[in-house]
Amino acid sequence: MKKINRRTKVIIFTIMIGVIIIGAYIAGILIPDSGVAPDFSNTKLPPSFSHPFGTDWLGRDLFLRTLKGLSISLTIGIMASLISGAAAVLIGIAAAMGSRRIDGIINWFIDLVMGVPHTILIILISFACGRGMKGLLLGIAVTHWTGLARLIRGEVLQLRNQQYVAVSRKLGKSGSWILVHHLLPHLLPQFFVGLVLMFPHAILHEAAISFLGYGLPPEQPAIGIILSESMKYLSAGMWWLAVFPGALLVCIVLLVDRLGDNLRMIIDPYSAQE
Repeated sequence: MKKINRRTKVIIFTIMIGVIIIGAYIAGILIPDSGVAPDFSNTKLPPSFSHPFGTDWLGRDLFLRTLKGLSISLTIGIMASLISGAAAVLIGIAAAMGSRRIDGIINWFIDLVMGVPHTILIILISFACGRGMKGLLLGIAVTHWTGLARLIRGEVLQLRNQQYVAVSRKLGKSGSWILVHHLLPHLLPQFFVGLVLMFPHAILHEAAISFLGYGLPPEQPAIGIILSESMKYLSAGMWWLAVFPGALLVCIVLLVDRLGDNLRMIIDPYSAQE
């Protein structure tokens, strides 16, 4: 029997991770509001076959509520990562293709954003925008573009010195033509992998800010809200209110991070040879 090579194993494992994440996301979206409605006849029940994660003080099924909250966290993570990734590509290209003065200003601004702790900056932005989904999205998007922007800038600076780019300039091709036909095809894999690796950070920051009370409103069943509410009942022995939602969040974050590493190994020829 022919042995499966390492690259094939990575591709199969990546597909499995993607199916798990997409399945959890779709399952959370399909859960109706009635599925997480209060049921005072089943309050404070420990984990069982009928309620795998137990129930809370209002009798709500914690498993269904956690899945629904996870879909909200994933939605915010996807949207914030896309906004932040697009900004990183534009800023990175502008820094590399612009004048030395523009490059210096952009690098100074990147250092400024990176010098402020992300949690504090997200809280300030979220508070200034009146909290809620809008402020949380803006805060996460503003704070997560710097690393990818520097990566894109370095990649563009390297590509600009390639021989085929110099030949295109000699043939009279414009800067926009070179950008579309020579630079962007090389930047897309970096952008895609950077987007996936940015995703778990966005999810964790969303949960942390909501946990602190500066993110989503309390009526939203987000993971951060669930964990924040559970703190009041841990001393009463209701450990399952924090353990299962927190463990599921950590598992999803680790899976997404692993997905990003696998995609980098598949797309990047240098990583594939490691």
